[in-house]
Amino acid sequence: MITGFRNFIILSFIFFLFNGKAQTVSRVYKIDGLVNRINNPDTTYIINFWATWCKPCVAELPSFDSLSKISKVKILLVSLDFKEDIEKKVNPFLKSHNIKMECVLLDEINGNDFINKIEKSWTGAIPATLFKNKDGKVFIEKKMHLAELQKHLADVERK
Repeated sequence: MITGFRNFIILSFIFFLFNGKAQTVSRVYKIDGLVNRINNPDTTYIINFWATWCKPCVAELPSFDSLSKISKVKILLVSLDFKEDIEKKVNPFLKSHNIKMECVLLDEINGNDFINKIEKSWTGAIPATLFKNKDGKVFIEKKMHLAELQKHLADVERK
């Protein structure tokens, strides 16, 4: 009886260890709150704007995951899905794709209300990625692979 219980505990722990780390949306922001968050002068950020329905966005997520494993930079995924889709679409997506990076949701419907607060050159297309630290920023509006992410990160860290 005790051996069976011990095996159950061990298997439960292993299940949690491998399945419990997938991320869920940690916070919902309006644009001013997000801008305040990413203006931390002590942090280098890579902020990726994406959505579950955007195929190029989904295709580049493994590159961000790889970068998160080899770099100490703070990667923040900002979902542009609708707020009402968090439980039905976004969180299940994060879990099924085993996304471990922090994901927040930007609760803004009108791009005119937030695009220029992120980057004046942004057309509103996604995926879009902002590399930012206290000394500068680089903004890229396209799907990227790991080598491109590393290059742009190095560019912003040299500023």
